[in-house]
Amino acid sequence: MTIIHYICHMSFTQLFYHIIFSTKNRRQLIRPGIERDVYSLIYHISRKDGVGVFRIGGMPDHVHMLVSIPADIAVATYVKNLKRQASLAIRQAGLISGWDGWQNGYGCFSYSFKDLSMIRHYIVNQKEHHKAVSFRDEYRALLIEAGVSPDEPYFPK
Repeated sequence: MTIIHYICHMSFTQLFYHIIFSTKNRRQLIRPGIERDVYSLIYHISRKDGVGVFRIGGMPDHVHMLVSIPADIAVATYVKNLKRQASLAIRQAGLISGWDGWQNGYGCFSYSFKDLSMIRHYIVNQKEHHKAVSFRDEYRALLIEAGVSPDEPYFPK
């Protein structure tokens, strides 16, 4: 079997995503005392779906994840199912009083293998980072870095 024949019969993807989503109405509900429980739920839901999880972190009003999603699962499908299942699990476990779910939408940015350490570090240091930078400014900077025009409708004004 030639290398070309072998490659044509094998599928391989190595895609890494930095996904960000917020609590509904950006309420500050993911408090330090329960954030590990919330992140653990998100981790286990993701792993059950075959998603590689490299880091989860965030702030009381939003979550950052660094993941690798199997090629047969669309990012939108993964995020929709994750948010639905995590919301149900948070309610069932009674983790957050007054929990009303996640905000519609999400941000997703792709990175290469060589960027994983940088993105992990970024997620781990969210609390320190947000002492100086608001979520809005952080998200705008990520969009600009990704080449998104400020004229796009999902660019926060």
